[in-house]
Amino acid sequence: MANITLKGNEIHTIGELPAKGTQAPDFKLTATDLSDKTLADFKGSKLVLNIFPSLDTPTCAASVRRFNQLATGMANTKVLAISKDLPFAHSRFCTSEGIENVVNLSGFKCSGSFGKDYGLEIIDGPLAGLYSRAVVVIDENGQVIYTQQVPEIVDEPDYDDVLKVLS
Repeated sequence: MANITLKGNEIHTIGELPAKGTQAPDFKLTATDLSDKTLADFKGSKLVLNIFPSLDTPTCAASVRRFNQLATGMANTKVLAISKDLPFAHSRFCTSEGIENVVNLSGFKCSGSFGKDYGLEIIDGPLAGLYSRAVVVIDENGQVIYTQQVPEIVDEPDYDDVLKVLS
């Protein structure tokens, strides 16, 4: 269980992020066209999983915008923006913001398996049931090469740290 904070108040996740050097857990999430996407759909590419509670918060929206900018310079890398927001909300947000370089995925119908398997579902406090703010980087072979559990949920991820791992 990870101890994180929401505006200084302690909250917890269901577990820990996958360990560096382990095989990334498979997932089944929903794309904006309502198709199912799994880890295997991205085989052969590096993946940056930008995971957050909701696009309807300023910090989450900022992280999607920033990773959208960064994605243009990342060779053989796909950025997946993952939350429990409905696919329609992901689509609307990206259309209104001109975001074209990230793959938006929703965990709204995955029965909690993604949040549990990746150890990032929040289990208490006002955001219980949503995902914590985290970044997981997976290499072309499906191995976890980096994780970042953002300790204060209203803070943005450390983008520079993510870029170092990808270079």
